[in-house]
Amino acid sequence: MVTLDDARQVIAAAEKKATEIRQPQNIAIADAGGNLIAHVRMDGAWMGSIDVSIKKAFTARAFDIATKDLAALSQPGKPFFGIHASNDGRVMIFAGGVPLKRDGKVVGAIGVSGGTGEQDQAVAEAGAAAFK
Repeated sequence: MVTLDDARQVIAAAEKKATEIRQPQNIAIADAGGNLIAHVRMDGAWMGSIDVSIKKAFTARAFDIATKDLAALSQPGKPFFGIHASNDGRVMIFAGGVPLKRDGKVVGAIGVSGGTGEQDQAVAEAGAAAFK
């Protein structure tokens, strides 16, 4: 289970990384059911990325895979081509969604949006690394 306190710790670590790389971000945390627990829009982060960050967290939990890895598998000719159209459009196949694991089991996810794919991924990984 991911508690609100857990979500706050993950967000704090993600915010720290976003500040280090000077890229304001939207950071969303989802629970085991893919439901939003917490969201932060850093000062200056794109408003349009609020929805994207939430959907990245949902996607990482719904499929228990980092969205950057799902993106690679969902290109034309790959096994998950077209998956982005599933789940009423909630699936995001951009980098920045990472499952949160406890004792080897996925119990939630972080979704980050507001920069390049590499920036989003770096911030999401920093947040996930703080999840204990």
